[in-house]
Amino acid sequence: MARSPFTLVAAVTAALPGAEVTGARPLTAGGDGRFDSAVATLADGRELTIRVADDEDSARELASEAIALRALTAGAREMLPFQAPEYIGETRIGDGRALVTGLLPGFQIEASQVPAGRGAAWSIGEAIAATHALPASVVRGGGLTARDAAEAREEVRRLVERATATGRVPARLGSRWRQAVDDDDLWRFESTVTLGGVQADSFLFEDDAELGPQVVGLVGWHGLSLGDPAVDLAWLSAAKDAADDVHDAYGRSSAHAVDSALRVRARLRAELEFARWLVHGEAVRRTDIIDDAAALLESLAEGVHDDLRVSAGATADVDSALDAAGRLPQVPSVSVDTSMQTDAYRPEDLWQVEEDAADGPSDQDEPVATTADGAEQETQDLADLDERAEAAGITGVRGSSGDHGTAKGPSSTGRPLSESDEGLDSAEEAQRAARAALQRWTSSTSE
Repeated sequence: MARSPFTLVAAVTAALPGAEVTGARPLTAGGDGRFDSAVATLADGRELTIRVADDEDSARELASEAIALRALTAGAREMLPFQAPEYIGETRIGDGRALVTGLLPGFQIEASQVPAGRGAAWSIGEAIAATHALPASVVRGGGLTARDAAEAREEVRRLVERATATGRVPARLGSRWRQAVDDDDLWRFESTVTLGGVQADSFLFEDDAELGPQVVGLVGWHGLSLGDPAVDLAWLSAAKDAADDVHDAYGRSSAHAVDSALRVRARLRAELEFARWLVHGEAVRRTDIIDDAAALLESLAEGVHDDLRVSAGATADVDSALDAAGRLPQVPSVSVDTSMQTDAYRPEDLWQVEEDAADGPSDQDEPVATTADGAEQETQDLADLDERAEAAGITGVRGSSGDHGTAKGPSSTGRPLSESDEGLDSAEEAQRAARAALQRWTSSTSE
């Protein structure tokens, strides 16, 4: 049963001793129900968010985010042209782990609604580039995961092998992905600080009278690591209108060497979200998930007509594969409220192979709290992070789940990619149906 905001904010004082809470309200933005969350108003006018996780996966996520936010030193934050949540403290509510952070203002824009041109698209590209420009010491000093190009490539190879071993991946896709993994030109990149797979709802905007919507905040830092910058651009498969401008702005603002294969790797990672969904279904032995993933993979295989070459990446139409898949049933799309929202905490880690329940963090009966100056919780946080770093699988594009406690599926941003196929007879109705099929994992919300 979901906890009331009053129950949640009462625990803020455990994470922030001496705090005087004067108000409480729900925190919701159409979230996926993986956390109970609320906003606490303090006597000094500050507003804090508190999120509580009741299962092992979400508890690990909160632990990882706590470590990541502490790794963002004042100097690192000064380098960012936007705000990141302030780490306040941690505690427990019953058996659930709780994280308290500062509340960030701003509104969100659904990926498919991000417009081309100046404004949101350019600001997003610049925000991602600024994140990738953070020094590697932020990650290494915080004890976070670091992968070089060879390690990132090997992780993708393992995912492809696991997916194809199920026998449910069309031969055409298996061959396509293996060729991409074997292409040396695709994997010559400089590792950067990444968020491990941002989504459109990771960005918080405010309107500028001259420039349009500008990124003023970024949430969802639990995947902070050193690795392939393409993981933070794969979500653009769902932002057809804005993708070119985001990539262009990113390229102009990037502090790193030109990566001609960046867009192609982003396409590959977006396609592999369907493979992750399939592997997840196999791991939890859910035939409905397996069949769902297999159907999507068949549709993808029918729609792609190119290969994943560096020379082909610039002209690819990221939606044409599913645009042609008119056989997928139409389901209602998710309505998105773009008013003031800040609980865009909907990440999932289907890049990771399922872990044994025994490896999760242990629950405690009595409340245990730490603050930004404390160290008692840090040992447990690092242990949680070690479990994540040592787990087999791939960390990358993240999807969204349905109701609390349900299996996780591909996000609506994990849209297949292919060359622009002007000759394909893809009616607008089929296009909407295909896109809506990708969103059915996010059609239910509960906060």
